Amino acid sequence: MAIKDKLSGNEAVAIAMRQIDPDVVAAFPITPSTEVPQYFSQFVANGQVHTEFVAVESEHSAMSACIGAEAAGARTMTATSSQGLALMWEMLYIAASLHLPIVMSVINRALSGPINIHNDHSDSMGARDSGWIQLYCEDNQEAYDNLIQAVRIAEHKDVQLPVMVCFDGFITSHAVENIELIEDEKVKAFVGEYKPGYHLLNKDNPIALGPLDMPAFYFEHKRAQAECMQNAKKVIMEVAQEFEKLTGRKYGFFEEYRMDDAEVAVVVLNSTAGTAKTVVNELRDQGIKAGLIKPRVFRPFPFEEIGKALSGLKAVAVMDKAESFSTAGGPLFAEIRSAMFDYAKDTKAINYIYGLGGRDVRADEIKLVYQDLIDIARTGQVKSTFNYLGIRE
Repeated sequence: MAIKDKLSGNEAVAIAMRQIDPDVVAAFPITPSTEVPQYFSQFVANGQVHTEFVAVESEHSAMSACIGAEAAGARTMTATSSQGLALMWEMLYIAASLHLPIVMSVINRALSGPINIHNDHSDSMGARDSGWIQLYCEDNQEAYDNLIQAVRIAEHKDVQLPVMVCFDGFITSHAVENIELIEDEKVKAFVGEYKPGYHLLNKDNPIALGPLDMPAFYFEHKRAQAECMQNAKKVIMEVAQEFEKLTGRKYGFFEEYRMDDAEVAVVVLNSTAGTAKTVVNELRDQGIKAGLIKPRVFRPFPFEEIGKALSGLKAVAVMDKAESFSTAGGPLFAEIRSAMFDYAKDTKAINYIYGLGGRDVRADEIKLVYQDLIDIARTGQVKSTFNYLGIRE
């Protein structure tokens, strides 16, 4: 029987960590992720886990400690946000290149400057090419579920890559919602015992980690890393199918909401998808064939799958809660439009940057996005490809 509770996203993730009972958690506090290690440290103090909790002096040190622990064969986890993730930058690449299956909650927050503690996706999107798998979550339930699945994905023998579980700061992290928890023993059985194939404390099979890699080998090592990311696509779906059998909750690369006969659609990440679904329902009541796609997996990017899902539409708007400063739209738009070139060439695509630094996005603003799509579908003309939503010009 599922356990019904009311929890914030941060507390739900901390409970998932307690149920997983990792060997090591190394963390440094930063708003709005501070509650995750705070809640978990209480479990450590109460003897509810066997975890070695390492309180470090910075986020760079947190990821360094995670790398050392995971390299020694310990199942390792952490959490961070914003400038904390930025301070880890150097070590993110090292963790991925050493094939260390660390799991990290990234509670999305704007990057400075100016200093801002509220939500957008500039932190995790800035790290999108660091070699980490990235899962995105609409609500507290998805944050909890994805963290549990992330352990299985990261540690799979064909993947062996670290995973970020990303959810919106203060919106998902601090808001209390109804949630269904899995029984402790079922979570432990699902993630299983960690048995790394290679680690530094295995005296019978000594290895070296982090050596100098000269041009004769570096390229091949990067190619092998890319192959693991490709393998992750299959593993993510296999783990999701097992999770569905356990809980009844279905996960894929992305969620398609009322897309069966849609003519126009929005693509949007995380908590804004919930607001957009409400708008879709209202438009459907008016006879407008609106739909929505909510990506869950951004790395590895489901290129073919999402391209095909957008084929047959008349118009699509991709909403980015991060500015890439490319003058060619946000990071999600760049990936989506690239996929559409192969699979949905006839679908008109526009981009909206929205919500930077925690700027509210309301249902009436999302209705404006759909109205633009309706106009494009009717006329076949795109007035402006790159747009900002809810900004004072």
